[in-house]
Amino acid sequence: MTELVQEKKAVSQSIDFYKIFRVFLSRWYWVAFTVTVALCGAWLYLWYTPPIFQTGASLKLEDSNPAINTGGQAAMQNYNYTDKIQAESFTIRSNEVIANAVKTLDYKISYYLKGRVRTTELYPNVPFVIEIIKQDSVNFGRSLYAVKGIDDKSFQISSADNEDAKTIVKYGQNINMGNMTFRIKDNIPVNSTYQFKFNSKEDFIGRAMGGLNIGEAARFTNVMSLSQTDANAVFAADILNAIMKEYVKYDVIQRRRSARQTVDFIDNQLGFINTEAGKSGSTLANYKTQNKMVDMSSSTAMTVGKLADFEKQKTELNLKLLGIKQLEDQINNNRNKVEIGVDLEGDLSTGLGALVTQLNTLLANREIKLNQFNPESQPVKQVEQQIANVKSGIRSSIQGMRRNNEATIRYIDNQIAGVTQSMSTIPVKEQNFVKLQTNFEVNNKVRSYLSEKKLEAEMNAAAIVPGASIVNPAYPSYFAISPNGNKAYSTALMLGLASGFGLILLVRFLNPYIYDKETVEGLTHTPIIGVIRKFPDFIDQDSRQALSLAKPKSVFAESVRSVRTNLSFLASHKASKVICITSEISGEGKSFVTINLASTLALIEKRVILIAADLRKSKLHKAFGSDNKKGLSSLLSGQATLEQVMIHDDVHHIDFIPSGPVPPNPSELLHTAAMKELLKQLEADYDYVLVDTAPVGLVSDAIPLIRSSDINLFVIRSGVSQQRAANIPERLSREYGLSNLAIILNAFGDDALYSNYYTTDYSRGGGNSTYYYSDYSGYSGSGYYDDENRKWWMFWKKK
Repeated sequence: MTELVQEKKAVSQSIDFYKIFRVFLSRWYWVAFTVTVALCGAWLYLWYTPPIFQTGASLKLEDSNPAINTGGQAAMQNYNYTDKIQAESFTIRSNEVIANAVKTLDYKISYYLKGRVRTTELYPNVPFVIEIIKQDSVNFGRSLYAVKGIDDKSFQISSADNEDAKTIVKYGQNINMGNMTFRIKDNIPVNSTYQFKFNSKEDFIGRAMGGLNIGEAARFTNVMSLSQTDANAVFAADILNAIMKEYVKYDVIQRRRSARQTVDFIDNQLGFINTEAGKSGSTLANYKTQNKMVDMSSSTAMTVGKLADFEKQKTELNLKLLGIKQLEDQINNNRNKVEIGVDLEGDLSTGLGALVTQLNTLLANREIKLNQFNPESQPVKQVEQQIANVKSGIRSSIQGMRRNNEATIRYIDNQIAGVTQSMSTIPVKEQNFVKLQTNFEVNNKVRSYLSEKKLEAEMNAAAIVPGASIVNPAYPSYFAISPNGNKAYSTALMLGLASGFGLILLVRFLNPYIYDKETVEGLTHTPIIGVIRKFPDFIDQDSRQALSLAKPKSVFAESVRSVRTNLSFLASHKASKVICITSEISGEGKSFVTINLASTLALIEKRVILIAADLRKSKLHKAFGSDNKKGLSSLLSGQATLEQVMIHDDVHHIDFIPSGPVPPNPSELLHTAAMKELLKQLEADYDYVLVDTAPVGLVSDAIPLIRSSDINLFVIRSGVSQQRAANIPERLSREYGLSNLAIILNAFGDDALYSNYYTTDYSRGGGNSTYYYSDYSGYSGSGYYDDENRKWWMFWKKK
């Protein structure tokens, strides 16, 4: 009578770090393989990737408006050097500066040396001279041309667009290819292959911009650091020096523009004033001669002086009005940088100067945002709003300056009108003389003033120095920054190790199978009575080797004996035991375990009978050489007697009842009273009755046998049974009230890759039975067993 299963405590398990180490050590060759592949990939990458070189230089930025930067304003200027460098970096990167820099280089033809692995640019070397005779300025072929020297008189040429079309050409002969005409004069070395291509100025702009980097040399300094990266070290240095020189020229031109505008305005005014002064002088001389007038009174001379001074002041105000208009035009035209004219520097308010500096900073920030975000994005819109607000403040200041200027002009006009009106009290003849004298004096003073302003503007234009100076020019650096060999190999090593260890972890995580006893103990409370090692030799389909128990000193044989020993602890109160052996699915080795247990029990002179109770698909009869025409199904259906179906194996001292023909109702036959009577009858005649049943995970045929057996053994096969199988014994115990279930782990191979990294604590209470058994792992090389799997590093040990 079965007893109710008592509540069992969970198995205590702790992490075994040595087992974790063994997991990775077991597949060291996987890691070695991935590392080798990664290092080979790094070697190929370094071999086929052309090196990249970098050169550096530095520019010092000067103050743009020295007249304004006085007092506390200088500290503000130093503080804004970061923003200023950002703003100037966009000027350096402008197409105009880069294009002018490219023009200074020999860019029209590029030469290459074709090697086995990669092609090398020969700049600045020219292996042979190509003379361009006729070339379309825009539509000309930009493909690579390959040339190979044949002898002293001819060479071979082909285009990359059609490599098969190779033409033999003589030196000095015109070649018509790619919508252009050219010829090669110099001899090409025999059997040497060179390549060349024709370029336009625009072809190098992207190359120069792509490798150019600009930043601060240090915080709060006015030194700009520039670097250029390129596959050709000499080209990187040449283009960087050319860009810096063109930027300095461009900056001077921009700074002199406002001064030149002032000079042009004064020239136009001087042309008119000179004409007017000549006319007024002639008119005055004629009037004095005709009216015989020599001089005028002191009061009249004073009036004339006042009118001349007022006219001079009015001309000054008109010049300032021109500067205001230039600044306003820059604001309204949405320029990327706002320059303040020299005519306004002396009258510019501190607030307006700060607003212009802030506007230039925001314009530079907008360019940065546009390189990072879409024009409709929120960060760009925020900068646009800030620019609009600053421009509104600048326009307000400009309008205030314009109103003050216009009010002053109106005041001077009123003064001129008042002086003119006061002259109406003098005689008509003298009044006309005063008007002519006043006109002459005004024209002379205005002409003198304009001449002085022109000279001053020209001196200012000539005195304007560049806003930047080259501190350190660029020199070719032949140390490649990319690819970095040490970095490539170290990265490959890390990737190889990560891939190897990741592959090991991936295989473990994706593995749903049970491999060791720790995994079983972690999934179920059902005790394990033994671990049967993997059979050392080949097993045929009939499992006949198991009957003879080959190599009795093998680890496998010892593991079977361990299970046999632990069977004595189960149902120890009974002299004869009925043992039912099952599994979840077929192929887990329950029949193999049954045969091995029968063989080991027979070796200690126990009376053993083996019953093939899998009436659907039994293969147990093949191990005994039976034809299976009669068996258990025949006995239970009343078609044969026990003596007729029983087979006696006198060699191994085992009796055997085959399953017999497959019946239409196998489950019902095993539920009959005849099956119970058969077990009682055999229990009286044998010490052990081993019943090999159908898998409980597929059919329910084994349930009546399990409920009537003294011992139930559930077979789990290492590497075949999935983790769900470990829960079946506990479920059977709970559903049918069984307390005689135990697990056998079959075909354990001690593969450390799939081993559980927990170690079980066997100090368990709550009524759980504890059996002594071992999985016999870790004894390789001990020299005790015949089938030891000796490791390769134990070659010195004799077998």
